[in-house]
Amino acid sequence: MESVSVPGLTPTARHVSRLSARTALYTEVRLLLDGESFPRTPSGYRSIVIEENRLARASTSARTKLWSELRGRYRLDADDPLFMAFWSEWQRCVSEAERGLTVYVLFALNDKLVFDLGTDLLFPLLRRAPVELRVADVLAFIKRAEASHHEVEGWSDNTRRSLAQDYCASIRDFGLSIGGTRKLTVRPALYGAPVRLLVRALLLTGTTPIAIAQHPAFRLLGIDGIEVIDALGELNRTGALRFRLQGDIVELDVMGGR
Repeated sequence: MESVSVPGLTPTARHVSRLSARTALYTEVRLLLDGESFPRTPSGYRSIVIEENRLARASTSARTKLWSELRGRYRLDADDPLFMAFWSEWQRCVSEAERGLTVYVLFALNDKLVFDLGTDLLFPLLRRAPVELRVADVLAFIKRAEASHHEVEGWSDNTRRSLAQDYCASIRDFGLSIGGTRKLTVRPALYGAPVRLLVRALLLTGTTPIAIAQHPAFRLLGIDGIEVIDALGELNRTGALRFRLQGDIVELDVMGGR
């Protein structure tokens, strides 16, 4: 099977500054997907946003801009394997917290900067929660990123600050922090859907089951190293997926879990 492009899992993917314009638009994507019984093509979702005005924007230009931003963040295409992996898990979510984390995983997988922030800057803050997630720390991370992502060098100070502020606001929207001006991290609980989405995405990129069980992508959810195996084992126990480790052989199946 041909592997699928997943920016967050691609070391050479570029950092983009889409968050400098708006937050992750979690509320809007929730409203777009809630009550939908089947995934749509981009033209189908576009029609919901622009023609049906489900997201209640006053002008066509505002609706068109919002559609473009949602499409860029969440792919929104029934022919896209990553979006379909997300859609399958979205349908299986049973709580608001699980939905928030599942959308966060899709957003991070589709945005290399958000992925890198999540697995590097945010991860230790989740582990030590509650601790403050500061705009200044995000700005420092962006500055360090210039060494390996030269596209960042051209970003203005205003772009960097807006991006850092909207990143922190988005992390709160996804349920990974609380607070207004001062945002304190919240360590996420273990849910099946966001873990299965990470597994599905890694499989789409051709990652082997043994490598999946050791992959740093799970740092997005506050787990790493042997904790990944422990988490997969716990989800196997509860029936959320099937996982078995014997020596260097890993059996991993997310399709049949609850």
